[in-house]
Amino acid sequence: MDKQSILVVDDIPDNIDVLNGILRDDYQIKVAINGERALKIAMGDLPPDLILLDVMMPGMDGYEVCRLLKSNFSTRKIPVIFVTAKSEVRDEMEGFNLGAVDYITKPVSPPIVKARVRTHLALYNQNRDLEVKVKERTFEIQETRLEIIRRLGVAAEYKDKETGEHIFRMSSFCRLIAEAAGMDKDEAELIYNAAPMHDVGKIGIPDRILLKPGKLDPDEWEIMKTHTTIGAQIIGNHPSELLQTARIIALSHHEKWDGSGYPYAQKGNEIHSYGRIAAISDVFDALTSKRPYKEAWSFDEAIEQIKSEKGKYFDPVYVEAFFKVLPEIQNIKYEGNDF
Repeated sequence: MDKQSILVVDDIPDNIDVLNGILRDDYQIKVAINGERALKIAMGDLPPDLILLDVMMPGMDGYEVCRLLKSNFSTRKIPVIFVTAKSEVRDEMEGFNLGAVDYITKPVSPPIVKARVRTHLALYNQNRDLEVKVKERTFEIQETRLEIIRRLGVAAEYKDKETGEHIFRMSSFCRLIAEAAGMDKDEAELIYNAAPMHDVGKIGIPDRILLKPGKLDPDEWEIMKTHTTIGAQIIGNHPSELLQTARIIALSHHEKWDGSGYPYAQKGNEIHSYGRIAAISDVFDALTSKRPYKEAWSFDEAIEQIKSEKGKYFDPVYVEAFFKVLPEIQNIKYEGNDF
């Protein structure tokens, strides 16, 4: 097993030699004779596992070095032990307030140095292992949550022969359009993960309407339109960002740019951007898919329809984004390849 590394920071070489002599048999020792060099080593590719830091140094003193270490994301968790001749209580308090884990006074006692270093490295290792386990568990919980959302989305489409294929394609289209429109990857991924719930409200629509092979009459159409509000009710008002996004999409993906959509006849930027993206994705896949009441349109026919409804049903910005990623959309639609 590789030795853990300790960075010794002191402007006096004799002090470095003393600490090096105490610790070198058990640890890999790195040295810095000033604060600037210490920061460069700590923020480098191979940061130390612990830092022994003198306080009284010319230029940047140890307190300032510690403050900068604790304010930097990549170094803030490295344990810092002050090793100094300053022994006043107020000096110790200042060190602890800056985030140091311990304070050793000079002249140092070898057994104390060894014990303190061993203890704080053990705590550091335990915390690091715990963080890994927490991340793994958090990832597992997140994946479970995403799978539940996907399964609920599939349940809403289950009576359709397409089952989960429409959900996969529509979600993938949403992600592509979002990225093409300039959203960052995290936000695009959020939309992708939330979009499978867009039609979950269809669970509450009677089969005689949902599976009717012909055109719906006005009363049936009014019932069908309620799947948006039913979906929002099913998802609820949980504070989870993922579920909030799913609720937005379920509620707004049938709103239209000109205000002729449902359930609230919102227009333009009144419609949430996620709903505007989902609207294009949902309609395009619906047009190019066979349904109980229609045959599938050709790819070119569907493209012309999207183009003709730019600025009418669909946000022009997201229509432009749609056409930017058209080759990828075509690949997903007909080859089943995700990006």
